[in-house]
Amino acid sequence: MEILADPITVNCRKVIAGLKMMDADYRLTKIDYFQGEQKSPAYVALNPMAAIPAMRDGDLVLTESNSILQYAADKLGRAEAYPTDLKTRADINRWLLWECGHWFPSCYVYLVENCVKPLLGAETDPAALAAEADNFAKLAGILDSRLAGSRYIAGDAPTIADVAVAAPMHLHGWMKLPLEPHANVRRWIGEIEAQPWWKATHVGEGFVAAEAA
Repeated sequence: MEILADPITVNCRKVIAGLKMMDADYRLTKIDYFQGEQKSPAYVALNPMAAIPAMRDGDLVLTESNSILQYAADKLGRAEAYPTDLKTRADINRWLLWECGHWFPSCYVYLVENCVKPLLGAETDPAALAAEADNFAKLAGILDSRLAGSRYIAGDAPTIADVAVAAPMHLHGWMKLPLEPHANVRRWIGEIEAQPWWKATHVGEGFVAAEAA
């Protein structure tokens, strides 16, 4: 599998971390996000959305990060990462949809305002953060409630649901996510951050991953 990605971005780190969790064999082709390489004609021919990541596996081109994780788990037979039990899989799929439809957009406000804008020399907009605060609190509360009765999102071991939901908050310290009221989320993200596949894809100061350096 060839992964076209820039590990600096949420969804690219998601896919790379998930593949490492599954011990997948893949090749990373760097698409520089801040240089706008995802908008090049050659890349847009693969993904008309001009978004990263994308995956090539033989004659299959696949976009959408959660779909890539689902495909890789099924291709490699990694049932521990994406269980095949009908109800468990439906539950994981629900969290994958929740992440891309609700959690990512909310976390992204904090990422843009507290990470991307300062990196680009722009000013943070307090009004944008204030406007998102109630929605983030609601969503974090939903996740916190789930994690109150479960070590990970879908049981006692991490799955692609955990990778997907953790990814939008992967820079939560720099993002200044208001996690103080959500003890279960804080406990859970700490456990995710202790995983070797998460450490291997860490984006540190300057937001540069060692793999992409």
